Amino acid sequence: MKKKRRNLAPYWLILPSLVYLALFFAYPMARGLILSVWDDEALLPLRSEANLESSESGSFHQGTQVEILGQQGNLLTDTLGDEVNLLTELWFNVTGEDVDGNNIEGWVPESRIRVREEADDGTPLMGTVRRRLGSGADPLTTVFAEPSENAAEIGKLEASAEMQIADTATLEVWYQIRGEEDGQTYEGWVPSRFIQVFGDEVSGRVDRGTSGEFTLGFFEKMFNDRFFGPAVRTTLLLMVIIIPTQFVLAIIMALVIQARLKFNSIFLYIFAIPLGVSDLAVGILFFSIFTQNGLLNSILQGLGLIDAAQPYLTADTRGWIIAAILSFWVT
Repeated sequence: MKKKRRNLAPYWLILPSLVYLALFFAYPMARGLILSVWDDEALLPLRSEANLESSESGSFHQGTQVEILGQQGNLLTDTLGDEVNLLTELWFNVTGEDVDGNNIEGWVPESRIRVREEADDGTPLMGTVRRRLGSGADPLTTVFAEPSENAAEIGKLEASAEMQIADTATLEVWYQIRGEEDGQTYEGWVPSRFIQVFGDEVSGRVDRGTSGEFTLGFFEKMFNDRFFGPAVRTTLLLMVIIIPTQFVLAIIMALVIQARLKFNSIFLYIFAIPLGVSDLAVGILFFSIFTQNGLLNSILQGLGLIDAAQPYLTADTRGWIIAAILSFWVT
């Protein structure tokens, strides 16, 4: 007996619709549900040393109040120019004579060098050592083997000494912080871009973290929002008004079409008009009618029925009525 071949044409025809629903409905909905209970920036891990390769010494939740104990610069290898709270230091690799007349090469903070000559592209080429102010300040500037104040010292420079600038290095500032989490005190290093420092410069808060966790905080924030209650009431009111009204109108329209009246085709055309107009066009049309400077206010003022334009699209003036009318039209 010859086996009957299955007709796959209907499945191929419905496949684009399934792909569309998966990409633009199922995936966004699943992603939205995940984001509603998962905070990607909830926890900020602390490092035992001022680098990402060191071990973790604890973690703080976003918003934790912390104490700033110190800071240190680390070479910035990634482009983080758009990061909020990012604090950087610029260091110059200089060559010149130290206080003993020896030629040395090393790193000096940009704050200690006054640039005197630059290339066409703005690259610093030559500068002089800044003079320290204050009677008790050390008049000499220290040169380090690496762009860090924790590196070995290789010499001292006198004020106003001329130096050739061979290279520059940008460092990201790391903060040594201390705070409490779940009744325990933790201390460690974190990059400056994750900490919001207060005006006293010795305290701050964790602005955001680098790892996520399950949370119901977004729902709590939504429920506690002062607009949540009015929004729910307005939504329920629209449901009570729109759904029964649309049902009644649909029955009436169906009966009119079924009755085959004299102008039946005209009624059918009128009923189908909203189906041929995009939601965007309907929204623009209704906005132009009901906005404070719109068509409705212009007509009413022209007829002398109102003295001033009325704001129809605000919650205080029952803007939900306009939303209901718009829903009737579109649906």
